[in-house]
Amino acid sequence: MKIVIPGGTGQVGAILNRALTAAGHEVVVLTRRPRREREIAWDGRSLGPWAAELDGSDVVINLAGRSVSCRYTQANLKAMMDSRVRSTEVVGEAVASAARPPRIWLQMSTATVYTHRFDASNDEITGVVGGEEPGVPDYWAYSVEIARNWERAQERADTPHTRKVALRSAMVMSPDRDGVFDVLSRLARLGLGGPVAGGAQYVSWIHDRDFVRAVEFLIDHEELTGPVNLAAPTPVPQRAFMRALRSAWGVPVGLPATKWMAKIGALALRSDTELLLKSRRVVPRRLLDAGFVFDHAAWPEAAADLVRRARGRSGAHDRRLAPTGSGSLRRRA
Repeated sequence: MKIVIPGGTGQVGAILNRALTAAGHEVVVLTRRPRREREIAWDGRSLGPWAAELDGSDVVINLAGRSVSCRYTQANLKAMMDSRVRSTEVVGEAVASAARPPRIWLQMSTATVYTHRFDASNDEITGVVGGEEPGVPDYWAYSVEIARNWERAQERADTPHTRKVALRSAMVMSPDRDGVFDVLSRLARLGLGGPVAGGAQYVSWIHDRDFVRAVEFLIDHEELTGPVNLAAPTPVPQRAFMRALRSAWGVPVGLPATKWMAKIGALALRSDTELLLKSRRVVPRRLLDAGFVFDHAAWPEAAADLVRRARGRSGAHDRRLAPTGSGSLRRRA
């Protein structure tokens, strides 16, 4: 197949690009700064020559949008809203104008759309959309509104010949450098991976290889349209999540953090406390009902696999850097 990935240069895009290319598909990435073969320039706002890549393609997977790895200031939240909504609208315009439109449009969304809760899980059928929870910061509602407008932009696109799916994705865990798993692993290895504000808030996650398999599953299953949760079926409280991650790394202790300490930590990570404190208890009902089977359904086993791969990545890097006779380090071919 020919698969076009707008905004495909980030962590999730790199995961999909590697896997889909290895499977023999032609992958084209739309990016503001093309640097490699099969990367095409676009601005994420207006139609241009890039739209020709969608004409005759099989699949478009739109991942474009301002990264959440930032402080949630009013300016950054507005940039998140504008970049997500407008890039989705312009992808819809390109699909609508194509003589041979792609047969499926997978649109990135987020599990953040669901309410902050501890009592029950959120699936696509009975889950509660957030935005009206008492006792949480006001801007959390804006994060939900971003997600709702993001999905609404895809829904409104006039693309009758293209099946549309919104990917309500949890955090994608991969051993790639600077991804969310890498950041959490650094905290755990420094002894800082303890419970945050008690650690009762739920963490929803998905192993990177299950994420790829779920995307392939959605491409193949024409009966699936609309919102689909991409999350492992076993969300866990944050304290248990970090305990399993520490265990995988062989770190016995993780210092706990209060809410004010979490604010300092989020500032140091150039992120926001919502990512640490909101309880995301999300389950993939529609995937499971359609027959999808997770290879990594439980977090302790998934964490162990990711740590093994991360260690293998570091080991491979170390083997490429070998000492020469002069004592300097030189990269081997």
